[in-house]
Formats: sequence, C-alpha cells, structure tokens
Amino acid sequence: MGSGKSTIGKILAHKGNLEFIDLDHYIEQAENMSVSDIFRIRGELYFRKKEHQYLNEVLDQKEGFVLSLGGGTPCYGDNMKSIIEKTENTFYLKVSISELTKRLLKEKDERPLVKNIAEDELPEFIGKHLFERNQFYSQAHKVITCDTKDVKDIVEEIKVALV
Repeated sequence: MGSGKSTIGKILAHKGNLEFIDLDHYIEQAENMSVSDIFRIRGELYFRKKEHQYLNEVLDQKEGFVLSLGGGTPCYGDNMKSIIEKTENTFYLKVSISELTKRLLKEKDERPLVKNIAEDELPEFIGKHLFERNQFYSQAHKVITCDTKDVKDIVEEIKVALV
C-alpha cells in the first residue's frame, strides 16, 4: 500500500499499449461489491478465496497486460507460486518504512486499512506488515528500490528489465 503500484502500472500499460488490470477492481466488478464491503459482509476468508480465484483467472485468460495486486495478494494461499509460475515478469516496488509513512499520511483518509491508525503508530504498523510480507515480496523476479526515484525513472527501470 502506497508503493505506487497502480500509478506505475497504469503508466507502464499505457506506454506499452497494454491493458491495465487492478486486481481489486477486477474483484469488485466480478463480485458487484467493493472490496471493503466484501470484507465487511462476507469476511476476509471469503475475500481471500475469491482473490485467489480471480488472480488465477486473470493469469490464465489474459495476455499482454499489466496487473497491479493488492499488498496482501502475494501472501495468501498459493498466490505467489501462481504468480511466479505463470509470468516471467514480476516486480516488487520496494519503499522504505519512512517513505511509506510520508506517502500514507497524505492520503490516510482514503485508505481504510490505515484510516484509524494514529499518526505516531503508522510506522510500526507499516514495519510489521513489511516484515510479515517480505518473504513473499522478495520472490518477485525483480526488486526495484523506489525511495529516491520519481515515477518516470521507475517506469523506465521496469521497461529496461522487460527487454
């Protein structure tokens, strides 16, 4: 969350004349319900099962696309295994805790997961999630450190890695 996945993905897809797919939006359209409503009404377990189903659907049925995943997607079920096996190009946009904190504080009200977390507790919350998820994220084919780079540089780095 806050690493720039959607922003970078949209630009990359546009530059490559590819379809951009945000998995959360794909799930929302398929389920005819927002992700937050799915969590609230059906629960996280239901969401994670559907997330796994739709991730594999996209990976199996689509070609020539850029897919942006939710931050938790690689960490559940066999999602990371599916991702690694079904595509040759996976990227982890690595951002430090301090940079993520700065970014998320600017848009805290639009982020349900951090909306109710006190400002001084946000770095610990982010650090805990990164620590728990790092074993999955680090399996990506390419890790791109993003802290000191602007969007244009990150997009170019990904484009070079794709060639």
